[in-house]
Amino acid sequence: MNDRPPSRLELLRFARRVAERHLAEIDRWIADEERRETERQRGIAARPPAPDWLLELSLGARHPVQVHVGGCHMAGKRPRGIGRQEALRRLADGVPACGHCRPDSALGFLE
Repeated sequence: MNDRPPSRLELLRFARRVAERHLAEIDRWIADEERRETERQRGIAARPPAPDWLLELSLGARHPVQVHVGGCHMAGKRPRGIGRQEALRRLADGVPACGHCRPDSALGFLE
């Protein structure tokens, strides 16, 4: 057994080894976070653009409820992206236009 207490130099070297392990762990955390951020940015870049027009569908997605401008906050929980021609056709077929975003005005649709 070693009955003498560790010297100050031994304690400082021990503290240095512990600090090096902590720094290595922090470096791994930083690398992991940088990897996650790169993946998040790649996901944002790969995301398809928002549709210009939305068709809100009924429960069960059987019947169209309203036509909206893309990004309308009133589009409900079941919107489907549609093109300009389909939006015009749906309005002509009698599907109501949203009263908030007024897609009929944006499309130049006159009844």
